[in-house]
Amino acid sequence: MHEGAAVTAWLENRDITCPWCWETIGVEIDLSAGGQGYVEDCQVCCQPIEIAFEVENGELHDVRVERSS
Repeated sequence: MHEGAAVTAWLENRDITCPWCWETIGVEIDLSAGGQGYVEDCQVCCQPIEIAFEVENGELHDVRVERSS
């Protein structure tokens, strides 16, 4: 297996809805660390979004998106 392919397997693209401007944006989620939460700015309105998710058996579950202050 090519080294880049292994890294790509742990990344998943997901569309989310910004809780500030309601636009749909794409985010890349790193599954390698298991469940986690982080803040990312909306690509449209630049407001901070808190993104939290769970990983079970290497699969993405329970993505939560909230306004961050």
